[in-house]
Amino acid sequence: MVPGLELACHYQTDSPRDVGGDFYDVFPLGGQRWAFFVGDVCGKGAEAAAVTSLARYTLREAAQHHDDPTAVLHALNSALLLDPSIGSRYCTCVFGTLQPSPGGGFTVTVAMGGHPPAFHVQHPEGGAAGVVVEGIRPRGGMLVGALEGARFASHTFHLAPGHGLLLYTDGLTEARMPDGTMLGEEGAAAFLTTRSAPDAGRLIEDTITLLTSLPAGAGDDVALLALSVPPAPAAEQTGTASTARTPAAATPVDGAARTGQEH
Repeated sequence: MVPGLELACHYQTDSPRDVGGDFYDVFPLGGQRWAFFVGDVCGKGAEAAAVTSLARYTLREAAQHHDDPTAVLHALNSALLLDPSIGSRYCTCVFGTLQPSPGGGFTVTVAMGGHPPAFHVQHPEGGAAGVVVEGIRPRGGMLVGALEGARFASHTFHLAPGHGLLLYTDGLTEARMPDGTMLGEEGAAAFLTTRSAPDAGRLIEDTITLLTSLPAGAGDDVALLALSVPPAPAAEQTGTASTARTPAAATPVDGAARTGQEH
């Protein structure tokens, strides 16, 4: 539970016979800081499950010792390369931290390791219909566990009241359209711009609606994690005397695949 933040998640496996390699989590770091991650291990089956377990444990442990999210990904990269039991398996991962901002909302820093961009979703200025979707992908983030000298990149931004953040694995963007082409990052973002609310629950519901509307569905495992900050009460938005806030209850999130300032 993160006070002042709404959380929602979804996981669906492509096959009931194979253990998937997608994983996600949200957990406290202490000092009003929290961490979150979403990742996708190459392949499926028992070996992928072993990498998933190692990745989740390493990310949680490294986050207790490193404030910089890129350092956390470096720790995971080293762990994957040093463990002989995982062979040549690697993964993509986005790892981020959250800290309450003085003016409301959260300061978010995300580090990318070969992962699809996160979607920062917000209402457009002027009260226009739909939402604005900005892809968050720092340049330079490489696959995790593939190269000893891998480099990772991070980006810091403000998740303000009324804003949402959607993280996902490539089962979403690699889903096939009716004409056989992949949905892609642009297709997923374009769909979200037609929706009306960037709150966590709605982002997950809308993304599921998109997947189920496609002829073949996802075609791969899909993990979704959404975070959002409830809009400020109307009195706060108009600058009246009332400034009281009631933090929204968050949905506990702790998931893994089971047969489931730039630097």
